[in-house]
Amino acid sequence: MFRRSLLGAAALASLTTLVAPVTAQAQAWKNFPDKPIKLVIAFPAGGPTDITMRSLADNAAKVLGHPVIIENKPGAGGTLPAQALQTAQADGYTIAQIPLGVFRLGYTTKINWDPIKDISYVINVTGYAFGVVVPANSPFKTWADFVAYAKANPGKLTYGSTGTLTSPHLTTEIIAQQAGIELQHVPYKGSADLMLAVVSGQLMAAVDSTGFAPQVEAGKLRVLNTWGEKRLPKFPDAPTLKELGYDIVQNSPFGIGAPKGTPPEVVKRLHDAFKKAMEEPSYVATLAKYDMLPDYKSTADYTRFAQETVAREKVVIEKLGLAKPQ
Repeated sequence: MFRRSLLGAAALASLTTLVAPVTAQAQAWKNFPDKPIKLVIAFPAGGPTDITMRSLADNAAKVLGHPVIIENKPGAGGTLPAQALQTAQADGYTIAQIPLGVFRLGYTTKINWDPIKDISYVINVTGYAFGVVVPANSPFKTWADFVAYAKANPGKLTYGSTGTLTSPHLTTEIIAQQAGIELQHVPYKGSADLMLAVVSGQLMAAVDSTGFAPQVEAGKLRVLNTWGEKRLPKFPDAPTLKELGYDIVQNSPFGIGAPKGTPPEVVKRLHDAFKKAMEEPSYVATLAKYDMLPDYKSTADYTRFAQETVAREKVVIEKLGLAKPQ
């Protein structure tokens, strides 16, 4: 009986050893967060993405009870934050903006991780309003003028975007294919540098989110078209791509992801906090400055969107001949 008691005690001790870490871990998740969270975004400080995400982060911090600190990581077509998740701890304290370019990365660049399997998708928050702008003194008064010049001067019309393989770049190349024109692309790291280049005449045109609005309102730029389903209230004279005969709508939705393996309880806590942050009037008002709208997708819906978009972007990349060699 003494031996059986010893064996029972040993088994109980072993069970306790196994259960204790799980209990402690569950308790840690229950208390999440207990320190600041880092949110890595894909574009430089001062641009539309930075400003709107800082508003969202401030609102989320109030819900979470700890600061959400923005870290700007521009470059590589907006994919650096997603890459940063691959080496971050899966504890919810490092999260990242996931622009649409992440979903095409596997087709254009050799990477050792999978944009679907190796990111925990938390929540989609918004999307961009895009358009094409030219300097106010440009001879291009309309999109027809732009196309006519490009046809007469193949490869000589320069346009800038916020990076190679970003949605503005790829969508412009699709438009060019459909219009039968050849353009010269010049990539920039963010909206601020891009706007400076086009306003100063270094570029003949720029494709960007509506961070160009202040320059248009100041009379320095002219909008030739916008890319939404409907005309933008701020630029009612600018036709949509659909009105111009292109069956294209592009608003490039983006959201927030966490490292692969982040506990579901932590993902839920982040989701709930950012969903509440999205509903705050201050965030909606900040988006409105750039003709952006809240675009909520739950964790499940955002994961499904990612899977569908990866499949769709494969077709786009192959159509443009930009797929990396196998």
